[in-house]
Amino acid sequence: MRILLVHDFGVPIGGAEHMTYTLRDGLRKRGHEVRLLASSAASGDLANQADEVCFGTEFPLRRVLQVVNPSAIAATRRVVAGFRPDVVHVRSFLSQLSPCILPQLRGAIAILHVVDYQLICPIHSKRLPDGSRCQHRSGGHCYRTGCISLAGLARVHVHRRMWDQWHDVFAAVVANSEWTAARLRDDGVHVDRAIWNGVPICPNRPRLADPPTVVFAGRLAAEKGIEVLIQAMRSVVNALPDARLIVAGDGPDRARVERAVSACTLEANTTLLGAMSSAQLNATFANAWVQAVPSEWEEPFGLVAAEAMMRGTAVVASRTGGLTEIIEDERTGVLVRPGDTNALAQALIRLLSDRALCEQMGERARRFAIAELSDDMCVDRFLGLYDALRAQRAAARAV
Repeated sequence: MRILLVHDFGVPIGGAEHMTYTLRDGLRKRGHEVRLLASSAASGDLANQADEVCFGTEFPLRRVLQVVNPSAIAATRRVVAGFRPDVVHVRSFLSQLSPCILPQLRGAIAILHVVDYQLICPIHSKRLPDGSRCQHRSGGHCYRTGCISLAGLARVHVHRRMWDQWHDVFAAVVANSEWTAARLRDDGVHVDRAIWNGVPICPNRPRLADPPTVVFAGRLAAEKGIEVLIQAMRSVVNALPDARLIVAGDGPDRARVERAVSACTLEANTTLLGAMSSAQLNATFANAWVQAVPSEWEEPFGLVAAEAMMRGTAVVASRTGGLTEIIEDERTGVLVRPGDTNALAQALIRLLSDRALCEQMGERARRFAIAELSDDMCVDRFLGLYDALRAQRAAARAV
């Protein structure tokens, strides 16, 4: 089968990009011919991994490209005509490629794979500036709350008109969790089904050894709850002086995080490692007793939690978003109310005080991850969808 993947970015800047490469590599391992079309927008020295590249940029011009990107239109038309894909799998198009690529997909079997809230929220988070949950459709309310400028509001209206005009090019719309699907449907977007992300199967972690360690992986930003975790660790260390916190990741709030560690007098118990590759992270986190995912926003899926479960690590996470689907409370991890420092601290103290409980939860989490969250399982589910859509197309033509 010939499959064209379409994504805004070809450089590995985040989880969505890594998932795109994982899907491409998994499909190729099954013998399918796969090409990735993405923009040339770069981030630092990261190499672009796309097979077909159109123009993109991280500079202010991107605001224009988000409305119409002539290079992306031409590249999409050229690749569809030359490659003649059996399926076009679109993962994102609003940040660089623009909705104007959609008419170029007419006649192809195309699916839209939604992995975040970008289609229904111009700042991608469905959070208001005060951190509360946004329950409004994108539009004038986004401007009135200060989330976007007047120019941003104009883009929202243009994108909505384009979506209304061209969304029917997609034979199916797939979300990465039932939670994301529900959020999209609340905003009037039809979603056919949910397919969870997949993560590679990795070696099981070794038996847990002292000191009792909590790990965090993610962007150092307010929505990820890192400062809530640091506040919780102050109570944890008061109860368990040997407890340690290891933080992997970087972001706009790094200086705030460093100040919070100092204010809580946790310098001796905390290590900030900065950004790490997946291989480095897996090696560093192998001895973790617990992985904390204290997100204050609604994670569309919760990739770092799935990766922790695959390693066999118990997870303490916020009871919101896609995390509630993949973590079974009190069996494969513990769910706590977002932003509740005390609840988070008590959950961590309970687990770090009971090595056997951590190991039991981790073992159950790994069994679930292997059965439901592996990259092979994700590829299988998409191949099943591709085959079903191709069969539908063939049956319609035979009538």
